[in-house]
Amino acid sequence: MTTPSVRYGAIDPDYARRLASTPAAEDGPVWMINLMAYRPRADYVDGRPDDVSGREADDRYAPLESLAAVGAEVVLFADVDQQLLGEAPHWDRVAVVKYPTRRAFFDMQSRPEFVEKHAHKDAGMAHTFVIGGQPLPSPVLPADVPDWSEVPHPPTAGDGPIVVIHVIRFHPGRAGSAMASYQSAAGAVAVPQGLRIPAWFGVEGTIVGDGRDWDQVRFNAFPSKEAFLAVVHDSDRLEAQRNYREVAIADTYTMILRPSVDRLASSVSP
Repeated sequence: MTTPSVRYGAIDPDYARRLASTPAAEDGPVWMINLMAYRPRADYVDGRPDDVSGREADDRYAPLESLAAVGAEVVLFADVDQQLLGEAPHWDRVAVVKYPTRRAFFDMQSRPEFVEKHAHKDAGMAHTFVIGGQPLPSPVLPADVPDWSEVPHPPTAGDGPIVVIHVIRFHPGRAGSAMASYQSAAGAVAVPQGLRIPAWFGVEGTIVGDGRDWDQVRFNAFPSKEAFLAVVHDSDRLEAQRNYREVAIADTYTMILRPSVDRLASSVSP
């Protein structure tokens, strides 16, 4: 199998082969987590005089017809409100697409309407990660978690619900005890602020990226940005971050997202 090249990232040929060749009896759903960083202006390789932004070019790409044809569904689509951790790229959007099988993701790439629209993605996208994930067990929250109307910083018209994404690579051997200690301390602060956990994923491969490997992608939800920032600045959580989180994590991106589509939690429900 020949692995194509793209301008906006490096394709992992080993993961591409896995997506294409997983036996049907062993195949099943895969969640593709897309991090997108746009060019300021679209750059069409055919030289067409089209003065649009990279974001506008990607909007033209939006392969909804191709996704529907292979049984896939966009379960999260969000603008990045703020990137808190991680060096360049600085991401603009995040999307999660649930495919019914790994093979479906691979087959979509050869659909004529997908191939035709790809010129817009190529023109608009400066960098992208496309990370394949499988749902992980997430911490069980207390039965008496407060309703979002009862938390210190409830959602308002000007500051509605957010989703926080953490893309994580752990130091070898430190994903267990050190991170578990951090989660316990951070959870004690976050739950009263309205923490919900839509989904955590273990990474099985990165089909498009920059050569880095990732271990997990975690999505947490809060009633407002103010609620999340109250957790970020809490002194107990900051101490736990120094003692445990920074010991466990080798590389990460953390971003606050404003979703326009959010069916993530239901997509991983049994």
